[in-house]
Amino acid sequence: MTTTAPAPARTAAPARGRTLAGTGALVRFNLRRDRVWLPVWIGAITLFTVGSVASLQDIYLDAGDRQARADLMLNPGLRAVSGPGYGLDDYTFGAMIAHEYLSWVAIFVALMSILLTVRHTRAEEETGRAELVRAAVVGRYAPLTAAVVVVGGASIALGALLALSVGSLGLESVTQESSLLFGAAVAVIGLVFTAVAAVTAQVYESARAAGGLAGAIFGLAFVLRAAGDMSEIGGGFLSWLSPVGWSQQTRVYVADRWWPLALSVALTVILLGVAYRLSTRRDLGAGLVQSRPGAPTGSALLSSPLGLAWRLHRTSVLWWTAALALFAFAYGGLAGEVESFIEDFSAAEDIMSYVGGDSVIHAFLATILSLVGTLTAVFAVLTVLRPRSEETSGRAEPVLATATSRTSWLGSHLLIALAGSVVILALAGLGMGVTASSTLGENLIPDLIGAALAYAPAVWVTIGLGVALFGLVPRATLLVWIVIAYAGLIGSFAAILQLPEWTLDLSPFGHVPAAPAVDLTWPPLVILTAIAAALIAAGLYGFRQRDLETK
Repeated sequence: MTTTAPAPARTAAPARGRTLAGTGALVRFNLRRDRVWLPVWIGAITLFTVGSVASLQDIYLDAGDRQARADLMLNPGLRAVSGPGYGLDDYTFGAMIAHEYLSWVAIFVALMSILLTVRHTRAEEETGRAELVRAAVVGRYAPLTAAVVVVGGASIALGALLALSVGSLGLESVTQESSLLFGAAVAVIGLVFTAVAAVTAQVYESARAAGGLAGAIFGLAFVLRAAGDMSEIGGGFLSWLSPVGWSQQTRVYVADRWWPLALSVALTVILLGVAYRLSTRRDLGAGLVQSRPGAPTGSALLSSPLGLAWRLHRTSVLWWTAALALFAFAYGGLAGEVESFIEDFSAAEDIMSYVGGDSVIHAFLATILSLVGTLTAVFAVLTVLRPRSEETSGRAEPVLATATSRTSWLGSHLLIALAGSVVILALAGLGMGVTASSTLGENLIPDLIGAALAYAPAVWVTIGLGVALFGLVPRATLLVWIVIAYAGLIGSFAAILQLPEWTLDLSPFGHVPAAPAVDLTWPPLVILTAIAAALIAAGLYGFRQRDLETK
């Protein structure tokens, strides 16, 4: 007797065939991975914005003070930094928030969106984790969708938090309804650059290249906005070519126009469509732009640890140098208008006297240089922490398996951070000196270069702390950002709030003489340099003694 096997039962198509299968699980996974970073980003941006806005009523005591500030904003260079300058004829607190804070918040929101989107897309493919995830029941579009949901949701949450917190401060002309538009204007910037990073993540195989391209696109958008705002008050044609310009064209707290945000929403949808389409045109782990094959033999420069470190950091050094030099160049041109501003602004003299010295112009220049010093420390820490990412990614192990010593390998990155910070500070001082000298009719170039370089020892202390943490407690290296965040906040608000001197002493930048407002004194600079040297020595020793994290 013969039997026939029963026909196999029909089964539903496997879940992996659905392009969005597993999206919910990946969203939860990304939220878990970012359980520290998301609160830090959102909290820091919110605290900075709300703290700055809340201090306005203590600084600008009446309408005359605000109008004096508005007159200063007529300068095209300052409009390039801040915004188009609408509402200057009646400079309310609301107009001040929109004009002077929205562009700065846009920078941080865009950075948050770009870095986190690349982290959850291209970086996952580069490290090979995406391949393991995709081997499970995960659809083709699920990883990208999960990244967009998490990062885009963070932008929306930030916008909502800003709307509620700024609107509840009770400032005159700052209503809750207008604050809702302010929060939405911030949120859509995050959404646009989440979509931009989603596209660039499809282009290059390297997370660094994808993030760099997205950052360059944001830089272009910011420059277009700045050029348009310089051309005429209220924003020129070029402002309308930038997503940042669209948010500012809402004229929040003055005219409250919602419709420019529709441009950002439409661009976000288009870019996300492009990103999804491009993701189907490449293999997992590959980019649309194939990596160029390298030379058969490496150059003489790459044969040394220092040459390799320079190759890794050269783009960052050039961009940071150009950005901070231009920043100082722009603010140096305002030196000639400071005295007239002080005459009409009752609280400004008290703020400048907090800095010290007999000249309000020199006090203004010293305040700007303090900000330049803090921003230079951001570059320096990013540079000196690169060895940590090289170690955790497994790239350091094959390098250190050769005759390259640990000291020379780490020391090469350290040297780029130390020397690069000096170059940035010197060129920033030069840029400020050129414009300030031409405006005031006196040669301030040597003084301002020296004043800028005085911040080098404080920057070196942050470098030393980063190296010490990397060598001794590598998992705690991110704690160095607390020092920089504190320095930035205390440097911005100490004079405004008339905080006690000990709050400044907790920051290495608080010990730097505020030249050119006061004379440079060498003892604090020597002590800061000695502290930096001790921290660096401890970090190098610790790195030589501890085990290397391997993959």
